[in-house]
Amino acid sequence: MVPVIRELARCYLAFQRVSEAHIRKSGLTAPQFDIVATLGNTSGLSFKELGSRTLITKGTLTGVVDRLESRGLVERVACQQDGSSTLVRLTPAGDRMFDFVLCQHTASGEDPGRTRASLVAIHYFSVSSRFGIPSWVLLSRINFRST
Repeated sequence: MVPVIRELARCYLAFQRVSEAHIRKSGLTAPQFDIVATLGNTSGLSFKELGSRTLITKGTLTGVVDRLESRGLVERVACQQDGSSTLVRLTPAGDRMFDFVLCQHTASGEDPGRTRASLVAIHYFSVSSRFGIPSWVLLSRINFRST
């Protein structure tokens, strides 16, 4: 049992190094990276949904979105179905940032379908490692139809 745990820990640390390298290359903080990765390939998410998917608290989420908005990577828009709620979505510059992070994988010739799935996995791994949550708990929440 101990050798299996040792190998899992080794795998965990290797994945963490890959995750941290991608975040550093993007010039974003880990929470900013999580938001950009979560919003990628969506038409936008409510603050509630974005907080739920990234596990960023409401107070912190507002500040992180403010900083991303000041960098021109996200924008707030009124929800069409419910005028009282606000959606956060990537701007064209935010889409380019998302594509930049995605290109980190494709530069190695990886299949684009696997690339999107890898980016989503890195995002969830980043969240899980920061909050001490087992990665499988977060990975079980991925909608693989959109990857």
